[in-house]
This record gives sequence, structure tokens and C-alpha cells, in this order.
Amino acid sequence: RYDMTQLRQKMIRAMELRNLSNHSQRAYLAAVTGITKHYRRSPDKITNKMIEDYLLYLKNEKGNSPNSCGSVLTGLRFFYKNVMKKEISIGYSVRKIPRKLPTVLTKHQVWKIICASENPKHRLILMTTYAAGLRASEVIALKPKHIESERMLIKVEDGKGKKDRYTMLSVKLLDELRHYYRKYRPQTYLFPSSFKKKKDNPLSYETVRSIYEKARKSAGVKKGAGLHTLRHSFATHLLEAGYDIRKIQVLMGHARLSTTIIYLHVSCETLSKVPSPLDLIDTEHAKKEDRNHGPDHNV
Repeated sequence: RYDMTQLRQKMIRAMELRNLSNHSQRAYLAAVTGITKHYRRSPDKITNKMIEDYLLYLKNEKGNSPNSCGSVLTGLRFFYKNVMKKEISIGYSVRKIPRKLPTVLTKHQVWKIICASENPKHRLILMTTYAAGLRASEVIALKPKHIESERMLIKVEDGKGKKDRYTMLSVKLLDELRHYYRKYRPQTYLFPSSFKKKKDNPLSYETVRSIYEKARKSAGVKKGAGLHTLRHSFATHLLEAGYDIRKIQVLMGHARLSTTIIYLHVSCETLSKVPSPLDLIDTEHAKKEDRNHGPDHNV
């Protein structure tokens, strides 16, 4: 029987050596923990058929999406290949599903959500996420040194794909951040954990997600579940304000322009400014041409 603590350390070491992101590491560990708890046995006693049964259980009984089940399988494959030194052959595939348009809030709804939080730090987390178009992992990792007030920029270190980038620093946000800093004096992280034992640690993803959902419900905003909605709204509102889509791509940290173009499809204001070709027809001019040229003739 394997020592699960020892296996966990081996897996963490293998993931670190391959420079997997923190998000991937958490997901892979959760996949292995999930299946061992489900069967209540050591990983070396789990067969391929048991893995297939577990995936079907997640999909059919727990209601996990095919993509979610595929992510679990990816984590298990990594574990068995790099820690147990064996390959697993599982006949599971994820079919491509149509890409859904992101949910976007109005500016008024965003402001209602921000103001709904009574905790100053929570309010500022929501404001920063929207004002700079940040991912949850990025706002969690912010440090005081990343706020470059002289250049009016926020530096995002180790964003998605381990890439650094700059995004805009709002004048309103800077004013709020200065008040916050003078009052709380954060050290390592701009928004550290409130727990005494973890006071110099960043907040968890679950915490910031909970902060957003609590504020959204308090504000009475029914749509837009998930903190990522603020990032979607940031991009769409910039587009509607007339910003060039390539500049928005840089601010969002998208590797491909095609990812940013999705916001063209959800920008109602931008779409409403595009006239129908029917409205472009000069009907009076068309009538005059008809009178001058007579009926059309096929040649």
C-alpha cells in the first residue's frame, strides 16, 4: 500500500518540474484525490475500468460536463504516467461543443455589484477586477509594487500562459487604492488573506468567487454568475466606448485576436450602430434610375 502523503509530494514535484500553472496543479491533485476518496483505496489498486466507471459516474450521476470529466482524466493520466510510471488506456473523448457567448452586465449593474459589498477590501477587489479586466488568479496575485501610479498602469505578473503584461490603472481606482493602502498597509499581497495564520498569503479562488456571488445577489443582479463576468464586461464596455479591438486584446492578455473578437458579438451598442443594408438604399434615387432606364432586360 502506498503512502498517500508521499505520492502527493511526488506528484507536486513532477508538476513543478514541468512548470505547470498553479491552477493546473490544483486541478490535477483534485482529480487524484477525488478518485481515491470515491473508491477508498490506493491508486495502485485502481484499474482502467474503474477509472472509466468513475468518469461515467461524474458525467451521469454528478452531472459534470464532458469537458470537466476530460480535465479529471488529464490529471489522472499525468499522475499515472509521471508518478506511478505507467500508461492508462481510457476510451473517453470530449466532443467539441459550440462556443457560447459570454454574459455581459450593463455599467449600472457592475456598479451596483461593486457597491453592494460592505467590506472595503471586498469592494476594492471587485472594483479592481472590473477596472483592469483581470482574471481571478491575477487579482489574487496582485502586490502593492504592481500598481505603477506614475505610468497609470497595473503590472500583471505570471498571467495565463506564464506571461507578464500591463493593463490600465483607473484614476478612480487609484484614489480608492490609496485610501485602502493607508488604512490596511498590505505587505506582500495587495489583498491578503484575513486569517491570522495565513495573513501574508493570497486569498483563495473560492474566497474571491464567494465575494462576487454574495455581492451580486445582494445587488439583485440575477444574471452574470462567476467573477469572470466582470472581465467580460470590461472588454465589452471598452469596445462600446470606441477602443480599438487590438488594444483591448493587449489589455486582456489574449494570445489570439479571435478570442477578443467574441466581444463584438455581445456588444449590443456596437451592433446597433451598424445599419442594415436595406437602410443604405437611397429609395428616391433608385426610383429615378428606374424611370430613366426603364425595366431591366435579361441579356
